[in-house]
Amino acid sequence: MLIGLGVTGGISAYKAVEVARGLQKRGHEVTAIMTAAATRFVGPVTFEAITRRPVVVDQFAPGANADIEHIALASSIDLLLVAPATANILAKMAHGIADDVLSTLYTATRAPVLVAPAMNTHMFSHPAVRANLDTLAARGVKFVEPGEGYLACGWIGKGRLAEPDEIVAAVERMLRPEGPLCGARIVVTAGPTYEDFDPVRYIGNRSSGRMGFAIAAEAARRGAAVTLIAGPTTVAVPGGLDEVIHVRSAQEMHRAVMERAANADIVVMAAAVADYTPIEPAAQKMAKTSDTLTLVLTRTPDILGDLGEARVTAGRGPLLVGFAAETSDVVARGRDKLRRKHVDMIVANDVSRSDAGFDVATNLVTILTAEGQEALPLQSKDAVAANILTRVEHLMARQAPVAH
Repeated sequence: MLIGLGVTGGISAYKAVEVARGLQKRGHEVTAIMTAAATRFVGPVTFEAITRRPVVVDQFAPGANADIEHIALASSIDLLLVAPATANILAKMAHGIADDVLSTLYTATRAPVLVAPAMNTHMFSHPAVRANLDTLAARGVKFVEPGEGYLACGWIGKGRLAEPDEIVAAVERMLRPEGPLCGARIVVTAGPTYEDFDPVRYIGNRSSGRMGFAIAAEAARRGAAVTLIAGPTTVAVPGGLDEVIHVRSAQEMHRAVMERAANADIVVMAAAVADYTPIEPAAQKMAKTSDTLTLVLTRTPDILGDLGEARVTAGRGPLLVGFAAETSDVVARGRDKLRRKHVDMIVANDVSRSDAGFDVATNLVTILTAEGQEALPLQSKDAVAANILTRVEHLMARQAPVAH
C-alpha cells in the first residue's frame, strides 16, 4: 500500500527516516511530504534515497501545477501518517488551515489519518493542544501516543515521539482489514527445492516462488500472521510477513513445515518440492569420466501427505491447501491428490503452458474441493492468490474452529 508520510519541523524528524524504512520492510510504498521547517532538521534527499520517490515539499514548485501534487497524492495514498506531528500542524489540521502542501493534503484526502505527536511536555498538555487533539479524534483521526522520558529541551515528561516500531505497528493495525483471515496463523511454502548430488550440482526445477510469495503477501494484507518457508529463488521476498525461513532441500522444507504446522490454522503448500533426491551425494565434485552418469535417487518426504495423515490421526489440525503442478490430465490428477492426501483444497495448474505455471507472472488454475471445482481464467499470480484465499475464507466459515 502507498503511505503518505508527513514530516514536520521537530527534532525527532530524523526518526521519520526509520519509520519510512520500517514501512518498506512491511511491504508498503512510502512518499514523504515535508514541511519547510522539517527540511531544517532532515534533508529531503535523505527521504528520496530511502523511499526512491520524489519528496513533496513545495506545492508551488515549478511544474507542480501539472499534477496538482496534493490532489494527486490525496486520491492515491492508502493512509496519511504524520510523524512527527508538531503542535503547529495539529492546530492547522484541527482548524482546516491549508497553507502548505501537508496541511492542504490533509484537507483533500479521504484516506485514514494517523498522527504521532511530538513536542515539549508542557506544550502537549496545553489546553489548546488538547482541544485540537480532541477535535481531530472526533473526526476519526487516530493517534500514536508519545512516550515519556528525556526530551530534546532537557525536560522530562510526556511528549517524545513514539518509537518507530510502535508507529509502524500502528499503521499495520489501521490498514489490516477485519475478516476471516485477520489474526489467523498461516504457513506458506514457495519456490523449488534443490537436491544436491555433489558440492557443485543439484537436481531442481524452474519454480520461481512467485505464486507462493503472492499468497503470502495477500494473506498478510488480509491480516494473517504469515510464516513463509522459501526454497532457493531470486525473486524478492514480500514485506509485511511475520517470519521468513529459507531452506534448500526437500528434507529441510519438511522439517520447517512440520515444526510450524502444529501451531498453524492454515498451511498452503505452493512450493514445487522435489519428489526424489540422491541417496548419497558425493563429498567432492564428480569428475567427468564417461559419456553417461548414473544417479541413484530415493523418494523425498511427502510434506503435504504427512500433514494430511497427521490431521487424520489427531482428528484436528490446520486447513490444508496443496498445489498440483501437472503437464497432462491436470484436473483428474489434482482430484486424486485431493483424496489421497486428505487435504481441503488443491490448486491444479498446467505447467507445460508458456503463459502459466513456472517462472512467469501469470497463472491458469482450477481450484478443487470436496464440493466441486472452479476453473479460473488466465490472470496475474497476485489475482490468483486473492482468489485462492477468498475460497480459503469460505472453507474456514464452514469448518469448526481448529483446536491447538
